[in-house]
Amino acid sequence: MVSIKKNAKAKKSKIDFYTPYTLRNALTKGDFLTRIGMLIMGAGNIFRKQIGKGIFYLFFEVAYIIFMIQNGIQNLSMLPSLGDKLQEKVWSEDLGIFVYTEGDNSLILLLYGFATLAVTVGFLIIWASSLKSAYKSQCLKKEGKHLNTFLEDIKSLFDENLHKLLLTGPMAGVLAFTVIPLIFMISMAFTNYSKEGGKLVLFDWVGLQNFIKVLNFNDSIGQTFWSVLGWTIIWAIFATGLNYIMGMILAIVINRKDTRMKAFWRFCFVLSIAIPQFVSLLIMRTMLQPNGAVNVLLQNMGWIDSPLPFLTSANWARVTVIVVNLWVGIPFTMLQVTGILQNIPAELYESAKVDGANAVVTFFKITLPYMLFVTTPYLITTFTGNINNFNVIYLLSGGNPTPVGSTAGKTDLLVTWLYKLTVDQQYYSIGSVIGIMTFVVLAVFSLIAYRSTGSYKNEEEFQ
Repeated sequence: MVSIKKNAKAKKSKIDFYTPYTLRNALTKGDFLTRIGMLIMGAGNIFRKQIGKGIFYLFFEVAYIIFMIQNGIQNLSMLPSLGDKLQEKVWSEDLGIFVYTEGDNSLILLLYGFATLAVTVGFLIIWASSLKSAYKSQCLKKEGKHLNTFLEDIKSLFDENLHKLLLTGPMAGVLAFTVIPLIFMISMAFTNYSKEGGKLVLFDWVGLQNFIKVLNFNDSIGQTFWSVLGWTIIWAIFATGLNYIMGMILAIVINRKDTRMKAFWRFCFVLSIAIPQFVSLLIMRTMLQPNGAVNVLLQNMGWIDSPLPFLTSANWARVTVIVVNLWVGIPFTMLQVTGILQNIPAELYESAKVDGANAVVTFFKITLPYMLFVTTPYLITTFTGNINNFNVIYLLSGGNPTPVGSTAGKTDLLVTWLYKLTVDQQYYSIGSVIGIMTFVVLAVFSLIAYRSTGSYKNEEEFQ
C-alpha cells in the first residue's frame, strides 16, 4: 500500500512538472501575480524581473485602451445601426451660400466596426499570451529554473523559436489582406447595400432577406440565379470532361511508339500556351463575329449563304465557348498527363495484349482507371476552376446573348454574373450572396468528391 501511494505521489509530481502553460491553467492555477495580469498585462512578468517582456505586454494594453477611448467604442456603437444621418443641404448665414452637412456613410462605419473587432480579437490573443507567459514564469521560478530575459527571448526567435519568427509575417499578411477583407465582404450579404432604393450611402442590416430573394423561384433575381447556376454546372461538366478526355487521347497518340517527332508535335500544341490567354480569346472573339474572318471565309468558299451566329445565338454561343475552351485547355491537359502515361507499368499493357485485348479495351481497363486514380485531385481542381472561369466567358462572349432577367446573359457563369452585379450594376448585397453560395457549394463538392475517390482511400497504391 505504501508503495502504491509513493508511485501515485511520484506520478502526480511528474504530471505537475509537465503541466502545460495554457490559459486555462493560468486562470485556475496561477497565483496572485499571475492573475493580476488579467487586469494589468505583463504585471506577472514585471514582478518576476522579466521587465522587458512585461513592458512589451503592457504597451499593447495601453495602446488598445487609448484606441478604444478615442475611436473603438464609437466604431462598435455604430456597427448595429450602420448610421442614420443623411447629408443635408443647409443655408449658411456666415458664408451666404448653401453648404452640405456631413452625414453617415454606412460602408465606412461597417469597415471601421469590423476593423475594431479585428483589433479586439488580436488584443485578446495577446492578452491570453501574457497570462500564459506569466504562468510559465511562475512555474519556472517555483522549480528554481532560469527565467529568460527579454534579450534572451529575442535571441530564441533566431534559434529554437525560428518558426514563430518566420511564420508571424505571412500569417499576419493572410489575416490582414485575406481573412479580414473576406469577412467584411461576407457581411455585405446581410445588408441592403445596393443602388436599388438609393442604398449606396446609408444601408441597413436585413438578415437573411437577400438569401431568400436569391433562392426564390418567383423572384426575378432568383429565376436568374437558378438559370445561371444550371448553365454553370453544364459548362463545368463539359469543359472539364472534354478537356480531360481529349487531352488524354492527344497525349496517348503522341506517346505511341510509332509516332515520330514527338517533341515537334508537343511543341505545336504547347505553343498556344505561350500566347497570353486574353490575347487568344480576344482574337477568337473578333474572328467569330458576323463579319469576322471565319464567316467571311466560309461565305467566300460557298459553304454558307449567311453568317453563322457563333456569338449572337444563345445555343450557338454556348457551344462556341465550350469548343474554344477546348482549344485553350487541351494543351494543358496533355502536359499534365504525359508524364503519368509514361509511368504506367508496361507489364500491364503486355499482359493485356497477350490476353487479346484491343486498344479500346486497354484504354478503358488500364489507361483510364490509372489516370483517374492519379489525377482525381487535378480533375476536382479543374472542375472548380471552370466554374470560376471568368476569362473564357467574359473575354469571348461577355455573357451574351439574350439576357436572362435584367442582369445576366445566356452564357454568363456565376462568376461573370457576380462581376456584372457588383461592378456594372452595383448590386453589392446580392453579389455577396452569390459569392458565398458559390464558395459553399464548391467547398462541399470538392471535399465530398475527393474523399470518395480511390486516390484518397487507397493512396498507397493503384489497384
